Amino acid sequence: MNTLIFRTLAPFVTALMLLFSIFVLLRGHNEPGGGFIGGLIAASGFAIYGMAFGVQAVRRALYLHPLSVAGAGLLISCLSGFVSAFAGVPFMTGLWIYPRLFGVEVPLATVTSFDIGVYLVVVGAITSIALALGEREND
Repeated sequence: MNTLIFRTLAPFVTALMLLFSIFVLLRGHNEPGGGFIGGLIAASGFAIYGMAFGVQAVRRALYLHPLSVAGAGLLISCLSGFVSAFAGVPFMTGLWIYPRLFGVEVPLATVTSFDIGVYLVVVGAITSIALALGEREND
């Protein structure tokens, strides 16, 4: 499945899937979407790129080891839960702050940071599995 058409379209499809995964991630916690589904879409984009160009091309594109990405996501998710514990409310309670950036009030929540952490865990874990299977297939 390494045709010229597939290799030509794979970078565009991957970029589109990564952009859509971020949209799904930011769409949110209360609507269909969030970190898990967004992470699956992003990992699928990396899998398509890997099918077209090989495992080493995906590793170069990621810059970081996929398990490091998953570990960072797990740390972000856990810290999001502990913020509420330090604030004196039950663990994993959503907390909001409203900083002003460039004169605009921007609501930020621990729910969003938790979703970003889940996104990174899913991208890292699924991409790591896909890369391991791809390397095994090439041996």
